[in-house]
Amino acid sequence: MAEDTPLLNKRPTSSESQINNSKLYLAVFSAILGNFNFGYSLVYSSPVLPQLMRPDAEPRLRMDTEQAAWFGSIYTLGAAAGGLGAMLLNDLIGRKLSIMMSAVPSTIGYMMLGGAVDRWMLHVGRFLTGIAGGMTAASIPVYISEISHKSVRGALGSCPQITAVFGALALYALGLVLPWRWLAVAGEVPALLMVVLLAFMPCSPRRLLSLGREQQAERALRWLRGKNYDIHIELSAIQHSINTQGKVTWSQLATPLYYRPIMISVVMRFLQQMTGITPILVYLETIFSQSKAFLEPRYDAAIVGAVRLLSVATAALLMDKAGRKALLYTSSMLMFVSSLTLTMISHTTSCPPGPTPENVTVSLDYNSHNDLGITAASILPLISTMVFIFGYAMGWGPITWLLMSEVLPLAARGVASGLCVTVSWLTAFMLTHAFTHLVDKYGLYVPYLCFTVVCVLCLLFNAVCIPETRGRSLEEIENYFRTGRTFTITRSHSTAHSQA
Repeated sequence: MAEDTPLLNKRPTSSESQINNSKLYLAVFSAILGNFNFGYSLVYSSPVLPQLMRPDAEPRLRMDTEQAAWFGSIYTLGAAAGGLGAMLLNDLIGRKLSIMMSAVPSTIGYMMLGGAVDRWMLHVGRFLTGIAGGMTAASIPVYISEISHKSVRGALGSCPQITAVFGALALYALGLVLPWRWLAVAGEVPALLMVVLLAFMPCSPRRLLSLGREQQAERALRWLRGKNYDIHIELSAIQHSINTQGKVTWSQLATPLYYRPIMISVVMRFLQQMTGITPILVYLETIFSQSKAFLEPRYDAAIVGAVRLLSVATAALLMDKAGRKALLYTSSMLMFVSSLTLTMISHTTSCPPGPTPENVTVSLDYNSHNDLGITAASILPLISTMVFIFGYAMGWGPITWLLMSEVLPLAARGVASGLCVTVSWLTAFMLTHAFTHLVDKYGLYVPYLCFTVVCVLCLLFNAVCIPETRGRSLEEIENYFRTGRTFTITRSHSTAHSQA
């Protein structure tokens, strides 16, 4: 029979139903190239700002403290705008096309950064790459969760974070050998490759069913699961979920089915940013300059990037074994201990001398690092930052993205995911912009102290509000919020299959 076989045709027995995820992995890889570009563009300012703030920088491109604060933070403002755009595009044209469209502002932004002849081009280019980052952050986790089988959804759900870390590490590594303009040119490659590959990938079967395209949904799911997999039970569960949802009204938003998962997702994204991860990554080289670490800041940044990659890979391996909540507990504790250590270190470290903003923001005398030698005072900032990044990247980094795509109800998923990303990046913008001025006035002590308090709040929020979703289908998770009591769905046919 052709692949257009109706849903009611004879189903294979359980012994005949064998899943093959190879094509699913290809589809996920195609999508997460957008996250590689996101990670790359987010930390682009880390190696670039020290070069643009040097006295010998091009006069029309040279930046002071305020201009550097805008260059570092305007990316997050663009990401918030991209999240708002994704709220509309996710439901208007679908998840896959939304991801592909992010390549347009990304490519234009990198062209402006690479060919900049004035500061406004740098800011506009950074803003456009931020728009692309916001679009991918809102669309890719949802697309992955909707095409993935529940047995691998946890591991695949952490892939966006892993590739974002790969992107950041690639930027740090290339920053050791390439000038900043060529870094912008290299940033165009992943987005263009993503568009080419995604053009051959299927749309989300859930979206196709919601549009009434049953045969296309069946073909897409069979392509993703392999020809020997019984897709009919999964399609029936998806269709049942769609039939019971319908359009969301304002009165429905007041019910636990909607407001609880939306509030959990929004608060998680808010707390994720308030841990300080974005300003730390954006100003990483600058922070190490002030911390008097024993290596040059660019090498410290590369080491932290490698540790971040290791921690995200660890989280991917443990996601479906240890569970989401256990990793979040571990993540919160590691971030708390490391940020508390950084607070105490920065409190005892004198601020760089002189009132001039350039002296406060960026240390240009890298030779002083070699004169210090390896002492406790010079190595503790690096170790503590590595532990902080390790803790974040194995818990609050990838799991926040994954839970957002798991718990949001299908009928409100497109808009709600855009709302979460918008809240996240508006928080990141305010924090990243304020970070430079706080450090300029008080040193690193005050920001680190705030991050330490937030880590405690993360620990409490995980204990009280976040459900464990490991091994649960999206329909079971929806029913949990509907009933508040159980992770099962009401139809015995699907329940038996989910428990098999």
